[in-house]
Amino acid sequence: MTEKPNLGALYGAASETKTFLGLEACTSLDGINAPVAIIGAAGATPYASVGAYCRNGPDALRRATGALTANVDRHDFDHGGPVFPSNSSRPVDCGNLPYDEKDYALNRKTIGDAIDAILRGGAVPVLLGGDDSVPIPMLEALGRDGSGRKFTILQIDAHIDWRDVHMGESHGLSSTMRRASEMDHVERIIQVGARGIGSAATTDYEDAVKSGVQFITAYEYHKAGIDAVTNLIPPGSNIVICIDADAFDPSIVPGVIGRSPGGLSYYQMVDLIKGAATKGKIAAMDFVEYMPERDVDDIGALNVARLITTALGVIVRQTI
Repeated sequence: MTEKPNLGALYGAASETKTFLGLEACTSLDGINAPVAIIGAAGATPYASVGAYCRNGPDALRRATGALTANVDRHDFDHGGPVFPSNSSRPVDCGNLPYDEKDYALNRKTIGDAIDAILRGGAVPVLLGGDDSVPIPMLEALGRDGSGRKFTILQIDAHIDWRDVHMGESHGLSSTMRRASEMDHVERIIQVGARGIGSAATTDYEDAVKSGVQFITAYEYHKAGIDAVTNLIPPGSNIVICIDADAFDPSIVPGVIGRSPGGLSYYQMVDLIKGAATKGKIAAMDFVEYMPERDVDDIGALNVARLITTALGVIVRQTI
């Protein structure tokens, strides 16, 4: 046998899926009737030297769920029941947003407008990237929903993204958390998983600390566990979880641009999502920086997609 068999066929899965987990496709962002809306973005503000290098991430993550499409209603041991407790609690997949190779301001507006529409429909946005510049317009949009809500950001990432300007760009992937810190509706930022040598200078880290960021490094999280993080989240918080794929250890998610040893395990990542949900309501999530061209036998896609699946189950349970 020279071709890989379709092992998903053993379970009755579709040979191809165009939506995450085979969920219903959302054809219009107006009038969404679902608790959660998934949307993909190839990029927002890439650096000219590399372009939108994670543009194929959203579709690769959807493909990784193909084998699960026929079994999404089966018992999920990570939830103690089906991923989605009822048909009415299922998310919808709104596909990918258009991307302009040259007009970065337009890309940011496109993402922001989409998040605005999802919030108007009463759904929780789950944004699939794309590089780590795509959360900036999502975070900005959360301050326009008219609710007056204040937000706690839980960033899970190998890097702190606190450079002010890089390669002449202030809205690129290296500046995400610094831009977030400047938003009036962002009440606090908790950053988990930083490790190794990143792009930040020591002065960037010092600026983050001065602004009130609370850091739990990957080393500290390995030693102290989930309580070290959840103790920092006040009860009743509105929580935005921003996940960069390189927070995972590269042994289980090699499909990232900056591999570094000492990353988090799958269940350490699950604990962060479930732990946050015990302290407040997850208001939005993003999953960025998965690069399929760097993956090994799609193992990274499997693990990131499985984490997204678990996160969707956590979010829909808070809406019931």
